[in-house]
Amino acid sequence: MPGKKSPLGMFAARGLKEKRKKFRWSDTYYKRRMLGIAKKFDPLEGAPMARGIVLEKVGVEARKPNAAVRKCVRVQITKNGKVVTAFVPWDGGLNIINEHDEVIIERIGGPEGRAYGDLPGVRFRVIMVNGVSLKAILQGKKQKPVR
Repeated sequence: MPGKKSPLGMFAARGLKEKRKKFRWSDTYYKRRMLGIAKKFDPLEGAPMARGIVLEKVGVEARKPNAAVRKCVRVQITKNGKVVTAFVPWDGGLNIINEHDEVIIERIGGPEGRAYGDLPGVRFRVIMVNGVSLKAILQGKKQKPVR
């Protein structure tokens, strides 16, 4: 008889469960989740935010059909030393951030951990500078502390 049949009968539950478990490994989403692939290669290591040090300011050219230079910074994450590019939101946001500033970055919210909008390869954005919200500094509600 070609192929292995499914267990039948009164005491087949365990066999059926084991068989189903084996077949689930052919599902890409299941396999990635069980092996922790996303966490393994994620610079933030599964955390929602991360602290880092600004290495340099960079301008990233937007993808077609837009023509713009998006203001970004290269950030070295403190806990693991990985270097990522983070987008700096709002008008004049880059003027506030200097090299060697301590920033907190978060995911930018693109599809399935990929880049967002017209920013090629940028998956994070800056939300805080030296422990103060970037938005609050830009609105003039708070002063940027000097470290």
